[in-house]
Amino acid sequence: MKKPLILITNDDGIHAPGIRYLIEAIRPLGDVVVVAPDKPQSAMGHAVTIQVPLRLHLITDEPGFREYSCNGTPADCVKLGEKVIIRGKPDLIVSGINHGSNASINVLYSGTMAAVIEGAMENVPAIGFSLNDYKHSADFSHCGKIIKSVASKVLETGLPDGICLNVNIPVLNGSPIAGIKVTKQARAYWDENFDERKDPHKRDYYWLQGEFINLEEGEDNDHWALNNNYISIVPIQIDLTAHQFIRTIKDWDLEG
Repeated sequence: MKKPLILITNDDGIHAPGIRYLIEAIRPLGDVVVVAPDKPQSAMGHAVTIQVPLRLHLITDEPGFREYSCNGTPADCVKLGEKVIIRGKPDLIVSGINHGSNASINVLYSGTMAAVIEGAMENVPAIGFSLNDYKHSADFSHCGKIIKSVASKVLETGLPDGICLNVNIPVLNGSPIAGIKVTKQARAYWDENFDERKDPHKRDYYWLQGEFINLEEGEDNDHWALNNNYISIVPIQIDLTAHQFIRTIKDWDLEG
């Protein structure tokens, strides 16, 4: 039987430990093409590159495995992977393992999840994996089982068009993983401000900082799951329409 073709990317860069672990976990499931940024692209969201040329650098080319670095964003990497390298659609797109949580509102900022959403836009099954540990030296050793389990199931059954998966894994804390919860995205936001500083030439510059504010009180959301040592799986859709508000707007007395 023909092996599935799997496209792997991330936003922490081609040399990040997370993507190296992800590659090893995914390779037994099929033929793999890796296209990842040549430098960190965290918090790039769904940015695409249009001001400078995009370039690919071939790192490894062997039977069943090719690896490239790219000077673009995670979304660029998916586009190039499909349009230039594969010249078609892969059977699965996998992004990560991100160094840090992509739960709740973070999904909107995440380059990791932007790559996955890019796949959903092409109706390609796609999964993003993130570990709730921001350290470069993060321990990914407990991630392999859930990666193989979810990826195998999606390869077997597919996903509905326009839907992808956001999988967040708790950090190892000395206790066994409590289990897996299929959850919703927590309602939360970042209460942001800027640390204002001056450089040696007395010019102003700014560092963004903020506090994560969780508005949820229940146990059915991804933020609660991570904080209680559960793996969280959230189905994400590309349709951002607030369908429940359409009727209200239609009832407005508007003039155009």
